[in-house]
Amino acid sequence: MKHDVLADLFSVIKSSEAVGHKECVVPASNLGKGILKVMQEHNYIGNFEFIDDGKGGKFKLQLLGNINKCNVIKPRFSVKTDEIIKWEKRFLPAENVGILLLTTNKGVIDQNKAKKEKEGGQLLGFVY
Repeated sequence: MKHDVLADLFSVIKSSEAVGHKECVVPASNLGKGILKVMQEHNYIGNFEFIDDGKGGKFKLQLLGNINKCNVIKPRFSVKTDEIIKWEKRFLPAENVGILLLTTNKGVIDQNKAKKEKEGGQLLGFVY
């Protein structure tokens, strides 16, 4: 039984990368689509496409082998613009390595874009 679509998405990606698969199929959601777009912008994954299976759909995505670790952050902490560095230090291994994924009024963005646009939000997960 699936309870958290984002946790399932990150779990499938992480285990598929570890085994060395070139593609995987993850559960679809609007939030998941936003996360996949940001990951694609940062070259963690290749192209992805929606597959309608009549049960909510799935995304089939290409893996590039660039992900060492990815995970959901629970609980979804609220982040102010001036607190982003604190969260980077907590969840990312080094400066300028990896991305934090935040949900904002403008959709899902990474921490660098949030700093640039002076936008706060809620933490969803991290990828490096």
